Amino acid sequence: MDIALGAAVRIRRRTIGISQEALAEQCGVSFQQIQKYENGANRISFSRLVQIARALQCRVVDLMDVLDGADREAPTDLDMLGRMRTPGALELLTAYEKLPPESRSALVGFLRTLTADRPAEAQGRTREVA
Repeated sequence: MDIALGAAVRIRRRTIGISQEALAEQCGVSFQQIQKYENGANRISFSRLVQIARALQCRVVDLMDVLDGADREAPTDLDMLGRMRTPGALELLTAYEKLPPESRSALVGFLRTLTADRPAEAQGRTREVA
């Protein structure tokens, strides 16, 4: 649950474009502490969560929504939140949202082609592009 809550904080922080340093300053902690919260290494106390929510211009419940039904959906939610921490994921999603539906479909098809499993004999070889 600490990991899921930390990931929700990170996603919200990055969505509104605030740095870890700026969030830390508004909450009266070091940016390293914010990193620990976001990675789930340190548990966020309720009073700190209130400070974080204010700094992120949202409600505490907005950050805690990821914990609803944690006993039923945690593996799926945590997997999705983990993927959102991949460098560039939020930027990619932001750009994707701006595309018209036809372009979205084309992009998804292109990405599936790029990431499709290749036959075992071809995995070790690279092709030169002329």
